[in-house]
Amino acid sequence: MNSARWHARIECGRQIGAGFLVTGRKVVTCAHVIADSGAAPVTVTFPHQAGAAAVPARVVACGGWGGRPTDPGDLAVLELDEEAPVSPASFAPPDAAFGEPPRKLVAYGFPRGYDEGTLAEYRATAAQLIGGEWIQLEAWNGHGQPLEAGFSGAAVALAGTGEVVGMVTATGGRGVRNGRMLPTHVMARYWPELGAHLPVPAHEDADRDRLRILVQKAARAGVDCSPERLYLDAAGPFGPPLPPGGFDSLWAAAWYVLCELDDPEAVTRFADRLDALLDAPRAGAAVRRARPDWSPILVEIDRSGAGDGQVVVEVSAYSAGRRHPVDSRTLAHGELRPYVRERIDEAFLHLALDTDELIAFALPREWLNWPVDQWESGPDDPTPLGCSYPLVVTDHARRRGGLRHRLARRWQGVDAGASASVHRVECDSGEDPRKLRLRLRAADVAGFAGPPAARLSGPRFDTALTKPVPVLLWPRSGCHGEHGAKGAEEEGGDGGCAGAEFLSALGPYVAGVAPSELPRHILSLREAADAADDPDGHWARDVQLLWDDPRCFPDPHATTAHLHSPVA
Repeated sequence: MNSARWHARIECGRQIGAGFLVTGRKVVTCAHVIADSGAAPVTVTFPHQAGAAAVPARVVACGGWGGRPTDPGDLAVLELDEEAPVSPASFAPPDAAFGEPPRKLVAYGFPRGYDEGTLAEYRATAAQLIGGEWIQLEAWNGHGQPLEAGFSGAAVALAGTGEVVGMVTATGGRGVRNGRMLPTHVMARYWPELGAHLPVPAHEDADRDRLRILVQKAARAGVDCSPERLYLDAAGPFGPPLPPGGFDSLWAAAWYVLCELDDPEAVTRFADRLDALLDAPRAGAAVRRARPDWSPILVEIDRSGAGDGQVVVEVSAYSAGRRHPVDSRTLAHGELRPYVRERIDEAFLHLALDTDELIAFALPREWLNWPVDQWESGPDDPTPLGCSYPLVVTDHARRRGGLRHRLARRWQGVDAGASASVHRVECDSGEDPRKLRLRLRAADVAGFAGPPAARLSGPRFDTALTKPVPVLLWPRSGCHGEHGAKGAEEEGGDGGCAGAEFLSALGPYVAGVAPSELPRHILSLREAADAADDPDGHWARDVQLLWDDPRCFPDPHATTAHLHSPVA
């Protein structure tokens, strides 16, 4: 470490911190070290270079740090006015900071009274990321230099080799012997160029470089894609589930694939899918995906006049804008599942091979919470139907009259607009349904904290169903009005409300996804939940998707009537 000349001293106004050289002219430090760069000059000094003078630098990239100590993205990249007279730092693999016995880590900082710098010896407490962002550091022994002001931005390196594993972002202060570092693979989320210098276990450099180049091209081209969807496609149904909160960038998803997935083919799948999106036709300056060519299989279930416990079922296939009736029957509830499975298999015979299959259940409003996605795919296949195909529900009443016309018009607007975000409808908001009508007037996707019949969300759910909101999402169990202690909310949680927790997880997952692609997106989410180590504990274990694009279905009043009498 004494010969590591790439350590840097950073000055910005009255703030002094550390940094380290990554390329000939690029130095990395903490964003909070150069927080005053808008009003004060930034200079960089390499103290191990004899007689070196301070070199002016400018900020060329930031991680989006919000200004508070616990805000993520506390990273800044400085570009020097001239090439540095020293060689850049080298990097260790992401897991090199951990092991048995513990690895000694050293940081080189500039606390008060040490203009030339000084060393602090630390170790990583555990490999687990705190808040998905930081590694906790604790002192190597009970004496020696603690991390304090002046160490922010310092490289955390392996003792002996000097290879960098992270950067100090939080110090414990004088007398406090712990701190935090941003590991290098998290740093690469905020500055993709760093990825070119990081060794990634189990992956060839060519795979890493290809992925990095594709992500940069996608960012420049404005590719309209969901990082979560790309990750789930790459991980497959048995890969690790999405991390809590999803990904805040395409690069974050790419690095998660590189660093967290053992399957080397996952990187290839991620890169190939992204490459295909880059080759898609352009719309203006941005690359946009074509709307899926959905060919629905519609399962219509309604009450029967044949007596209690009887339902009338009709199954149809829709292809090339035409409806192909498959069968219609009046059945007892106990006969429903095997009948539907068999008729769905028959309906596939009517679908073109180059279209996207979609299973849609049209139900009375009181039955919209039925767990139809959990029905078995076949007599010899226990896979949930919603994990085999994109599956949605819709309300009988929304398929006719003026509401159907307004829905069709709204879907045309959805195709022309950007990807939608989720409009949250909390279970205990106390919002007047009349005001909710106004709020949902421009909503493409509404997320509910509770199911349709829940005591608190029911009236607002009915309001949304009578308005042309293209997509509704909710948890079938969700919140039924039983909230935890108020303190949980004050500590930054969702107040113990299961429905609010569902919405908080759903928002980042759906963000950036075109509403027309949500059925396929939710299919991947259901697969991830079903394959989780604790499926019942997964936040999306019982997600329900109401999705009804009238353009996928001909007018029900202009098509063939039931094949058999509904009152058999």
